[in-house]
Amino acid sequence: MAGPAPDCGGGEDDDIVTERITEHREGPPAEPLPRLFLRFLRFGLLAWGGPVAQIAMIRRELVEEEHWVSPERFNRALAVYQVLPGPEAHELCVYYGMLARGRIGGLLAGLAFMLPGFLLMFALSWSYLTFGIESPQLRAVFAGFQAAVVALIVRAVHRIGSHALHDRWLLGIGASAFIASLLGIHFAVTLLIAGAAYAFAVRGFIRPALILEAAFVAGILLYALAIAPASGVPDLAPGPDSAEPGRATLADLFISGLKAGLLTFGGAYTVIPFMQQDAVMSGGWMTNRQFLDGLALSGILPAPLIIFSTFVGYFSGGPLGALVMTFAIFSPAFAFTLVGHRHMERLIAAPSVHAFLNGVTAGVVGLIGATTIQLFGVGVSSLSALTIFALALAAIYFWKAKAAVAVIVLGAGLLGLVLLQ
Repeated sequence: MAGPAPDCGGGEDDDIVTERITEHREGPPAEPLPRLFLRFLRFGLLAWGGPVAQIAMIRRELVEEEHWVSPERFNRALAVYQVLPGPEAHELCVYYGMLARGRIGGLLAGLAFMLPGFLLMFALSWSYLTFGIESPQLRAVFAGFQAAVVALIVRAVHRIGSHALHDRWLLGIGASAFIASLLGIHFAVTLLIAGAAYAFAVRGFIRPALILEAAFVAGILLYALAIAPASGVPDLAPGPDSAEPGRATLADLFISGLKAGLLTFGGAYTVIPFMQQDAVMSGGWMTNRQFLDGLALSGILPAPLIIFSTFVGYFSGGPLGALVMTFAIFSPAFAFTLVGHRHMERLIAAPSVHAFLNGVTAGVVGLIGATTIQLFGVGVSSLSALTIFALALAAIYFWKAKAAVAVIVLGAGLLGLVLLQ
């Protein structure tokens, strides 16, 4: 039998209470808030292997071993967070913390899960800026890291694309977004058109969908043939050649982080093009090489990949910048659950909304593909780096261990020390 519902001081969502009563299964244990915090802190300390491994860990303990909810309920909650922006594993922690102890429980669970990764990334960012990596040995190690990170992004594009681009409309939308991004067309225009075109197509309004997509393609061609040659087509590896720390204001970092947190559809890797746009291409806060260094550091930590935003914030705005950027990028992941998970679930169930978000996701895949090409030119700039990239990519595809990502990145650093000095 489930224990009595904990006294949450009126903070628990009525929908959550109803769900627990009607589930007819054991519910979350009525454990004290400090113990709840420590449970999710342990999840954060063991968060190796990316979102799939993190979600499997949460499911194994909370569903299979302790029966907080039924497997069906777990799958429905996960489906909502796979459609909404933000790191799914973190959002699940917020949700199940709220299920146990109301909104304060959700807040504590989410903070606990992200805390180990944040503290480690904060410390590594301080070390990076304090001691630098200018010795030949460290530079070679980070060059190896960068080649492996590019391989991780290539794998992510393939994985996300194989799920997101499942019909001809979505393939066309992804290809259009890819070309538009390379030409420097703002992502907001691309994603709005992508979502609207696919929403029209799914609802059977084929002619408006075709007109919208054709107009977008015509606009891309017009830009490429007439406007871009006059102003200079953007380089495939845009951004400054050098950048000093502390260029961004706290307001810039907050807006950039919040925007990225609201647009991470399809997994944490989808944040990369938005963050790179602000930090490298538009803001000039850092170079592509420094951006890749931050991604490389996040790859060796037990944390969602989105934690590399802490590095971007620290490099661009110091310790306070790291706090502001991290707060902003994780805020949507907290808000979607704490404000009303069930309302989001009902909204996502609407076919038109789901279709719009599927179109946006297809557009994001195109943006990631364009960013991958830009970062490839920076991170894989020699035959030795290409060798490390190829070995890392093969290992990513064939090695599925929980700590595989961290081991592959570290191994690439060791290869860099041997091959790239």
